Amino acid sequence: MTTLYHLLISTLIILSNLPPSLPTRFATTPPLPISPLPSYSQLKWQQREIIFFHHFGVNTFTDSERGTGKEDPAIFNPTGLNTAQWVDVAVQTGVSLSILTAKHHDGFCLWPSRYTDHSVAGSPWRDHHGDVVKEFANAAKDQGVDIGFYLSPWDRHDERYGKIIPYNEYYMAQLQELLTKYGSVNEIWVDGHKESDTNMTYYFSDWFSMIEGLQSTINIFSDAGPGVRWVGNEDGVAGSTCWSTINRTSLSIGNGSIVGYLNTGDPRGTDWLPAECDVSIRPGWFWHKSEYPKELDNLLEIYYTSVGRNCVMLLNVPPNTSGLISANDIQRLKEFKHAIDTIFSKNLAEDCYIKASSIRGGKGSGFGPESVLDRDHLWTYWAPKDDDDGKEDHWIEIKAPNEELKFNVVRIQEAIGLGQRIQKHEIYIDGKRVAKGTTVGYKKLHRLNNGVVTGRIVRIQVIGSRGIPLISSIGLHFDPFLAPKVKSSLR
Repeated sequence: MTTLYHLLISTLIILSNLPPSLPTRFATTPPLPISPLPSYSQLKWQQREIIFFHHFGVNTFTDSERGTGKEDPAIFNPTGLNTAQWVDVAVQTGVSLSILTAKHHDGFCLWPSRYTDHSVAGSPWRDHHGDVVKEFANAAKDQGVDIGFYLSPWDRHDERYGKIIPYNEYYMAQLQELLTKYGSVNEIWVDGHKESDTNMTYYFSDWFSMIEGLQSTINIFSDAGPGVRWVGNEDGVAGSTCWSTINRTSLSIGNGSIVGYLNTGDPRGTDWLPAECDVSIRPGWFWHKSEYPKELDNLLEIYYTSVGRNCVMLLNVPPNTSGLISANDIQRLKEFKHAIDTIFSKNLAEDCYIKASSIRGGKGSGFGPESVLDRDHLWTYWAPKDDDDGKEDHWIEIKAPNEELKFNVVRIQEAIGLGQRIQKHEIYIDGKRVAKGTTVGYKKLHRLNNGVVTGRIVRIQVIGSRGIPLISSIGLHFDPFLAPKVKSSLR
């Protein structure tokens, strides 16, 4: 009796401490992810959208693109070098990661490597005590910009090149220097360039194991990743269909025959390996006095065909012989940043009504179409009800409350943290189809072919998806830089 009494009193105490009202049902759970999925570092990389490359070295002073390896280190003498200026240009452009060519094919090292005399230590710059890598890393840290390095596997200077074990040991020793002496490194570029008439084998698996052991959150770039893949060209152009998924077993570093596969990815891919689109602001990769930066409309076109096709735009901005970013490059970057801000700072859809074909868990579940108009482009999203038979008609519709909308860019983003899903989609304005496309991924930008459209009702129809589509963000934007005569290649 006493035990029962105590149990009753304990129960009453527990009940008295419960909140005044209890939920009548459990909250709707999120849908299951569809593998493969991005890692934390890959998601962070994707959200950067634009990153910088800085090609700098002896080629800057010899007015060449590819050095011979026979250059006298004394030719390298950037008397006005100011890496803080480079980083400031990145910050003003909205860039949060910059990659430096620590060593290019000529073998000249921008840091005083213990393993070669072909470096800044042989230069009169800074009285033979200079270290470009250190100055770059310190300047970036001061301004909160992340860094990366390019360490060319092909070395036209070092006598160990062509001797497989000695050269791989040399390369790994330099990797260790770069990844232990200069703080956190967020990306490292490894390509497959090699001397065509030299029998040389690179120990990529050993390199990658060391890299990941020394920098646990780094993204490794190569034709085959494992963190980021090459897009297959140096023009900044991804495929109109571009999957972040691919089969790494089908890839090999330095194999030019697979560029088409790299460009589009693979909907059946077993690996999450998103593409990076490398391109230079100038015709060449190194600075040349005779060259000038690309026109603004060209840079915008590249933005739409890289960032607007589910990729990151890697824009090379080469320092000049003084060791500074040139004034005309800075001016073009200011124009580029202003144009991007002008186009995307206003989302016309935010002032509209929105509805969808269905909602997972019904209204109030947290998966309604209103989620596509918040500022979280990853983890809040519209999710339709489960489509067990694969025949469900999935759409989301935006309706202007009063006047017609005037726009020429439609932005669609998926919740890629749960996998890339959309295979095919169409866009309708007042019942008329104005655009169609395949993949979406992190971001898809449609520039509408006739330059400007007006209408009250915009419908995005998903007509092919791996599982149910999860759309995290939608935008309707006006691009004043898009001439009506320009036909979009984004379809």
